[in-house]
Amino acid sequence: MTATATEPAISLGHPSYVWRRGQERRLSLIRDHVALEGSRILDVGCGIGTYVSRFREFSDEVYGVEIEFDRVRVAARKFPNVFNAAAEGLPFRDNSFDVILLHEVIEHVRNDRETVREAVRCVRPGGAVVIFAPNRLYLFETHGFFLGKRFVFRLLPFINYTPDIIRNLFCHHVRIYTQRGIRELFDGLDVEFTVSSHIFPGFDNVARRRPFLGRVLHGLTDFAERTPLRMFGISHFVVARKQALAWGPADGS
Repeated sequence: MTATATEPAISLGHPSYVWRRGQERRLSLIRDHVALEGSRILDVGCGIGTYVSRFREFSDEVYGVEIEFDRVRVAARKFPNVFNAAAEGLPFRDNSFDVILLHEVIEHVRNDRETVREAVRCVRPGGAVVIFAPNRLYLFETHGFFLGKRFVFRLLPFINYTPDIIRNLFCHHVRIYTQRGIRELFDGLDVEFTVSSHIFPGFDNVARRRPFLGRVLHGLTDFAERTPLRMFGISHFVVARKQALAWGPADGS
């Protein structure tokens, strides 16, 4: 499928529209490491509110921000506390949330370092910033690519293994991260990385069209995620906890 380079979805990406096995696995992974029950939660880049909806099963204090106004309008019709805002300028006070999710967002924002800084500012001491972001070691580029001025929305193998000067000829519209690159976004911020791992794709479309092949792929990737092969997963999964004294004086001072 081809498209013109002016379409916003090329640079902003597509939010999660349908909740299937792949998203359920990601939610389960979050819950393994972060307490959602009764927490004050913010989904940055919430799209049409897919994760907001699921988070509301665990807490009444769920918020979302999204830069694309049409998506905000869809989400706000269904859920309270959804706002039109850029990830680099969150409209909340310091230390406002227990959990902040950036789900496949930082690769699309104008400034990924400022986005992470804002998330750390807004999460309370002891709270968690949770990030999913594309992994440079995954075999395919999943965000489409450019052939000159023509955008092609297909998987492109091996391009992320090439130097930036080559990759950027085809995929300048989206960032890709190494594990070190993810951590460097937090330079100068007082956080502890409690999780730094990866997850494989859910292969939801394959499983829907070809159930047997889907089951085989699910078995292989479930196995790979229990081994060092997980480093080749489609996305990084990072949990960074804000340290208690990072943004204020010690108690009693």
